[in-house]
Amino acid sequence: MPDTNNQFNLPVDELPRKWYNIAPDLPEPLPPPKDPPEGPSRVDMLPKFILKNCLGQEMSTDRWIDIPTGIRELFIQAGRPRPLMRALRLEKALKLPKTIRLYYKREDLSPTGSHKVNTALAQTYYAVKEGYSEVVTETGAGQWGSALSYAAALNDLKCRVFWTRAAYRWKPGRRTLMQLFGSDVFASPSKETKFGRELLKQNPQHVGSLGIAISEGIEDALNRDGSIYCLGSVLNHVLTHQTIIGLETIEQFKLADDEPTLLTGCFGGGSNLGGFVIPFAGEVLRKKRECSFLASQSEAAPNLVRGKYMYDHGDHAGLTPLLKMYSMGHDAELPEIWAEGIRYSSAAPLMSALRHHGLLDAVAYPVDEVHVFTQTRRFVQTEGFIPAPESSYGVCAAIDKALEFKQKGEEAVIGFNVSGHGFLDMQGFAKPLNLEW
Repeated sequence: MPDTNNQFNLPVDELPRKWYNIAPDLPEPLPPPKDPPEGPSRVDMLPKFILKNCLGQEMSTDRWIDIPTGIRELFIQAGRPRPLMRALRLEKALKLPKTIRLYYKREDLSPTGSHKVNTALAQTYYAVKEGYSEVVTETGAGQWGSALSYAAALNDLKCRVFWTRAAYRWKPGRRTLMQLFGSDVFASPSKETKFGRELLKQNPQHVGSLGIAISEGIEDALNRDGSIYCLGSVLNHVLTHQTIIGLETIEQFKLADDEPTLLTGCFGGGSNLGGFVIPFAGEVLRKKRECSFLASQSEAAPNLVRGKYMYDHGDHAGLTPLLKMYSMGHDAELPEIWAEGIRYSSAAPLMSALRHHGLLDAVAYPVDEVHVFTQTRRFVQTEGFIPAPESSYGVCAAIDKALEFKQKGEEAVIGFNVSGHGFLDMQGFAKPLNLEW
């Protein structure tokens, strides 16, 4: 295997034509959504705020789901396939032996700078097909809100975004980006919904959370004619759309004439890591390869590390059905961090199932984020570009594991997903690293 080639690209005509659904390959059926013991049926409410095509994919037992030609065309317009890179300069800086190799997938190269565009394009395509004129959503770090704003603009849809207030306040550039695409953006909790007004009445300075923003997005969509809600993570159909990442990566490792032994990435709700590792995990389950998987989290929301595997709501207000997942509790109070996009109380049911069956490990880093961003600085100064604060957790885990394998004298091929860029997140790096701001 040559040690000079650092980029592995698929030609456009090899862009995958099907998404991979891991549900049929799990050791046991995925526990279904269910209703809480009291109140109206949340399961019966699902068709009122989730797209029919997406709901069908949510419950699908088919291993492969066709990607419509229209969505493939949108993927190509958005720059897919994306490259897999060998981190040669980082390997040299870490003084790694040739038996330890690092690769990363560049999802930061999407038009809005994150992997979120993959499911945003799919969901807005389906929204048009189903006759909707407007999409409504939540966002934590702002990456998903930016992606849906972009996709809505390409598909001639209106877009409303409820953005966690903590991030809304310190990311004016990303807010401008969403508005440039034509979206209406609200700090959450907001005065736009009954739930938001109740929270603001209790605490006018409420910093919000992703769970709260989800509740507001669902409530808003249910009360607006022609609107449909779109979710950026957690649900099965979202992770299925994101498998385009891992499916490309499998073919790119073949081009590199290498095989990963460990795949890692940041983890909040699970769409970034899920999209990257699920196709590989499916091959592990089908006895086609050996590989380990590691979720990199924050102590602010260590749902896989300290959460319980239980039925819980996916939103703060309890508007969603109960889902079987690792959760800190849907109304948990979570401390603020700069990597806002991974500050979420629950883990996606598909990823929770992998964790439950022993296929997914997890690590949680301190809330001060100093170690995470210090390790990411090594990546920035060698590989030459800036990952998002969230993506930095995957970068950090990859570096930490490489150094651990080096110390133990073990061989390893580590892949990690750079799920987004950090050009609109400079303040998040400046404060923990004591840089000028």
